[in-house]
Amino acid sequence: MPVKIRLARHGKKGYAFYHIVVADSRAPRDGKFIEKIGTYNPNTNPATVDLNFDKALEWLQKGAQPTDTCRAILSYKGVMYKKHLLGGVAKGAFDEAAADAKFEKWMGEKAAKISAKTQKLTGEKEQSDKARLAAEKEANEKKAKAIEAKRAEAAAAAAQAEEAEAPAEEETPAAE
Repeated sequence: MPVKIRLARHGKKGYAFYHIVVADSRAPRDGKFIEKIGTYNPNTNPATVDLNFDKALEWLQKGAQPTDTCRAILSYKGVMYKKHLLGGVAKGAFDEAAADAKFEKWMGEKAAKISAKTQKLTGEKEQSDKARLAAEKEANEKKAKAIEAKRAEAAAAAAQAEEAEAPAEEETPAAE
């Protein structure tokens, strides 16, 4: 039975959410599966991946073949690297303690990259929010100045109309 690690689509139209499953390659995409080993949400930034690391590694060692997208997800989480290191241990290239040390070092670097990306994204969002608020404040000031100018113009026109009306009133009674 050829086994694949692949994505099963869930969620609504235009807002996909995936389950990472181990399934027979002949089964339909969203059909029967052997085991669910995680979830993948591409709608967040960075994408949210919840994966049972040990189960994924176990299935890879049993010979399950990941699809291209699942291979990328497993690489992102470090499952493929751990499998690679365990293969080196089996061949005698290095011992298990050295493999664990390499893996922990890699995981530390990966966690630092992810936290840097999230900080960058939040910083950019805050910066864009500040710029948007400044632009809105500037637009509001322009509107307030325009309204003030209209009011001053209207007041000046009213004063002129009053002055023009006052002499006209004086002349009309004199004409009688």
